[in-house]
This record gives sequence, C-alpha cells and structure tokens, in this order.
Amino acid sequence: MTIAALLGLVGLALIDSTSVGTLVLPLLMLTHPRVRASRVVVYLATIGTFYLLLGLVLLGAADLLSDIGTRLDESRTVDVIQLVVGVCLLVGSFWPDTPWAKRAAEQRAADGTPSRARRWVDTVAAADAQWATVIGIALVAGLIEAAGMLPYLGAVALISTSDLTIAGQVATLAGYVVVMTLPALVLLGLRIALHDRISPLLQRVSDWIGQRTAGAVWWAIGIIGFLLAADAASRLFG
Repeated sequence: MTIAALLGLVGLALIDSTSVGTLVLPLLMLTHPRVRASRVVVYLATIGTFYLLLGLVLLGAADLLSDIGTRLDESRTVDVIQLVVGVCLLVGSFWPDTPWAKRAAEQRAADGTPSRARRWVDTVAAADAQWATVIGIALVAGLIEAAGMLPYLGAVALISTSDLTIAGQVATLAGYVVVMTLPALVLLGLRIALHDRISPLLQRVSDWIGQRTAGAVWWAIGIIGFLLAADAASRLFG
C-alpha cells in the first residue's frame, strides 16, 4: 500500500471520528454533570470493537460479494429492485425538510424534549447504570450509523483491494479504528487533566459538531440512494 493510500485512510478515519457515535455522544458524556471516565472508555472500546468486527466481516466477504455481484449483474430483475430501493432512499432522505417533520421538530423543541443522544447520555451517566447499558448503547449507536458511514465503507473497500497480506489488512483496519476513536480519547484526557476548566470549551465543541452532524445521516442516505439508482439506471437504460 502506498503512502498516498495510507494518508487517504487516515483522512477517512478522521472524518469518521466526527460522527455522532464516535464523537458527539462521547462529548455529551464529557460535558455531563456526572462524568465517569471509565464509562467513556468502555463506550469507546465497545464501538471501536464493533467497527473492527464489522470491517473484518466485510473484508472476509469481499471476494464472495464480488462473485455474487458478477452473477447478479446478469439479472434485469435485480436491477429493477435496486433502482426502486435507490429511489426510495433518495426520496426518503428529504424527510427532515417535509412540513410534518418540521412541525414535529418544532413541537419537541417547544416541549423541551431532549434529543435521543441526550437521553442515551443521561442513561449512561445515571448512578445505577450497568456496564451492559453502556455497551448496549454503544452497539446501538454503531448499528444505526454503520450503513451511513460512507468513509468507513470506502476505507474497507480500499483495504480489501490493496496488495496487503491478510495480517496487514487486519492491522490496517485496527489502526483505522484507533484513529476513529482517538479524538474522543484525547478530549477525555484533557477533561481528566483540566477538570471543569475545559468543560465550557467541550460544550461549545459539542454544540458546534451537533449542529453540523444533525442532517449527516439523511445526507448519507440520499447519497447512497442516488448511487444505487444511478448504477441500476445505467444498466437498465444504457
């Protein structure tokens, strides 16, 4: 693997490190009145392990999926199904901009209903929270985001097509996951070292990232839908 490819993987990993699961939720945990460093570490270890295992499964299935894809390319029915799925995803990605979704968001804001991420953090920070709860929330966050993390899927594809040995691919994937969780770990270290002095800064960073990533999942769904529909349409209509 070339230096340029490795730098590309580092860039993709840093993009993935700003997702809701890998940064927004840990930031909310760090700005919570009851900060428990051990739970943040367990959360990050769990979500990192989840993405590592997911990547290993995708790497292991790459050749099989390639063979299946070659055979399915000959089926016009599959192209039609792919086109329908892609169009549905693309249309569905505009849901936040519909009047119904906007009214629901305004109602939640008026009622003071906390976001899903905030509810999860409150659950994790509760005095009686169990380790299973922390691990469960990390896994749910990973599952929700996995399909929409285009940089991660692209990185796995890049690793699978490289000239690395199996051991090299596994090591590269593990390094990618470490970079994904590194920013949150650095912020955790700063929070432990500086205590409440850094809390206002962490809160501002959390608010800024939360605003920027609020629609990221819907954008990802729309992009995936467009790519699927365009790919199927190119084969169906030449």
